Amino acid sequence: MYLGRVVEIGPAGEVLEMPKHPYTRALRSVVPSLQPGNRHERIVLRGETPNPAEVPPGCRFHPRCPIAVDACKHQDPALESRAGRMVACIRVE
Repeated sequence: MYLGRVVEIGPAGEVLEMPKHPYTRALRSVVPSLQPGNRHERIVLRGETPNPAEVPPGCRFHPRCPIAVDACKHQDPALESRAGRMVACIRVE
């Protein structure tokens, strides 16, 4: 969930193992591994979280999204079946 909107739905194990939405990926990247030496690349989001009372137009995650394109500034993606689960992102196939 990002700024009050669900961005990804799926079986918990699948979402945690292979997140599809860029925000879910960023969240997952900062969770420490329980296995010593098993490290993964952290995704550091740039910028500040927008004011929830002034949600940006288009995709609400686009100002901080590492894969955003110009269309993300204008299109508010619906939660749709993509890549085998429900994802709100125009960049996820």
